[in-house]
Formats: sequence, structure tokens, C-alpha cells
Amino acid sequence: MIRLAAALLPLPLIACTMSPETEDRLGVQCNADRVQPLIGREATPDLVARARERSGARTVRVIKPGDAVTMDFRSDRLNLELDNVNTIKAARCG
Repeated sequence: MIRLAAALLPLPLIACTMSPETEDRLGVQCNADRVQPLIGREATPDLVARARERSGARTVRVIKPGDAVTMDFRSDRLNLELDNVNTIKAARCG
């Protein structure tokens, strides 16, 4: 019983370590369906900004051929995959 109590004691402290940014980010959801009409268009800075706004994402990650990307999932991020001539070929959240 004492071991169980000792194991559960740190749990309230874990919740206190979440920053407001982390908590806020968890509430934002990206919707890539709203960006699908932009596939096939050139990824200009203006179009990338418009894609972010349409999707509701907080950030956009533009992925060009050969770019190294992390595998972390972020529900508030829009990923735009480009081809070698800077055309959007896919739009996904994560």
C-alpha cells in the first residue's frame, strides 16, 4: 500500500510541468481536407500561409525532396510535400 502511494505521488507534479504552449497546442487541430484543392499549385510563401489558415494549423512544415524530417506527430501542424519544381503534391496533418 505504501509503495502504491509512493508511486502515485509524482502524478500531480507531472501535470504542473505542462507549459501553456503545450496545453494550447493540444487544443488546435489541423484539417488537411480544406487544403486538398491547393495540390498541384506552386508553393509560394503566400499560398503556404493561405494553406495554414485554411487548415486551421498553427504551423506549416514544407517538405522538399530529400529533406530530413522528424517523425513526431503534432496535431497542430500542416505538412506540405513538394516535388522538385516546388509544386504541392500532398498535404497532411501531423
